[in-house]
Amino acid sequence: MAAAAGADALTGTGIGWRSEIAGVVSAVEGLGFSEVVAESLAPADPPRGVADLRERGVPVVPHGVRLSLGGTDPLDPARVTHLAACAAALGAPLVSEHVAFVRAGGRDAGHLLPLPRSRDALDVLVANVARTRVELDVPLALEPIAALHDWPDDEYTEGEFLTALLDRTGALLLLDVANVHANAVNRGQDPEAVLGTFPLDRIAYVHVAGGAEHDGLYHDTHTAPVPDAVLGLLGALVDRLPAPPAVMLERDGRYPPAAALLAELAAIRAVTSPAGRGAAPRGPADRGAASPPTDRAPAAHGSGPPTGLADRQAALVAGLVADGPYPAGHDPARLDAVRRALLRKRAGEAAKQWPLLAASHGDRWPAVFAEHRDGCEPVGALRDGWDVARALDDLGPAAARELAGRESALRYDGRSTPLPRLRTRLRRRLGG
Repeated sequence: MAAAAGADALTGTGIGWRSEIAGVVSAVEGLGFSEVVAESLAPADPPRGVADLRERGVPVVPHGVRLSLGGTDPLDPARVTHLAACAAALGAPLVSEHVAFVRAGGRDAGHLLPLPRSRDALDVLVANVARTRVELDVPLALEPIAALHDWPDDEYTEGEFLTALLDRTGALLLLDVANVHANAVNRGQDPEAVLGTFPLDRIAYVHVAGGAEHDGLYHDTHTAPVPDAVLGLLGALVDRLPAPPAVMLERDGRYPPAAALLAELAAIRAVTSPAGRGAAPRGPADRGAASPPTDRAPAAHGSGPPTGLADRQAALVAGLVADGPYPAGHDPARLDAVRRALLRKRAGEAAKQWPLLAASHGDRWPAVFAEHRDGCEPVGALRDGWDVARALDDLGPAAARELAGRESALRYDGRSTPLPRLRTRLRRRLGG
């Protein structure tokens, strides 16, 4: 199959733009492209560093993380419009989002969650991608996520599901080899064999990132150096393609010195350069993907998402963030790990909004955050941290000043759930 239109819009090696490493990104010589989280961007007033990249002619891709393309809850029209506005403001060659859902049953999980690889889920994805593409003037690339758990009744393999999705939507593939590595490790699979089942002829660009182990599972955290195993998998991907893909380094926390980031970029270039490839390319025709099951037509316009899928997604989100029971058929130990991972992520985001509060607890901050926010729906990093600060009996002077400053400048909206504070005080009174 010939490469899809838009699949060659990006070239070279890139790095994700983050405000914390803006100076490093701006200093990278020969930067092929960059990527910015769309939800962090005001299209009318992009950060100076992002604008500088565009002025230098460096393509910048808006990368969405909150559309919830796989969710049965209706797409938020404002989020779709915002993503399109980001693309227009940056003159982007394409935009990207995830094969995942974030919201269900009126609740927000605060992070990307995996879909069942089923016909019903595929229909929902196809409809939501079509809705999104109506507003986009550029191609859309879809990224399969790193999943800590799978649904119990998948009908497709991941490669089959992606092939059917891209065939039906005409979308491109954002292939994160770190996600492929993480999923293979956690599922006990051979990552190169999994890679070979993907529609590699539709790649728009590639992500690489580092991760860490928690609870006996490999988590794609973006807060560690890219491991050798991921670089090796990137090399296996390059060997399968007729030309090296555009590859981007993701880093979202625990930023190392500039020299370390530049060394990671150099390692990526070494893997993707023609001189470093070694083996002859096998090409996308050798991907060996099995033919997907015969696909039924999508649901008729206006018929709405399948009720069973909507209920199951809502139950999963409620179980992970709102103290609801886990849905039947799922591995409770895996979902416990997901629940803790979501809390760690929320704690990290809250720490950016409340640096003195987080610093006052040091390495215990994630545990303190979880004690007060486990079972409480995400309400945004500012409000999550605010609720924790109000729940603590002894803030310490620096954190107390931080809270007083916030409450003198902003109005607390009173939507917080008192239950976590009640739980905490009861535990303390009982000596727990």
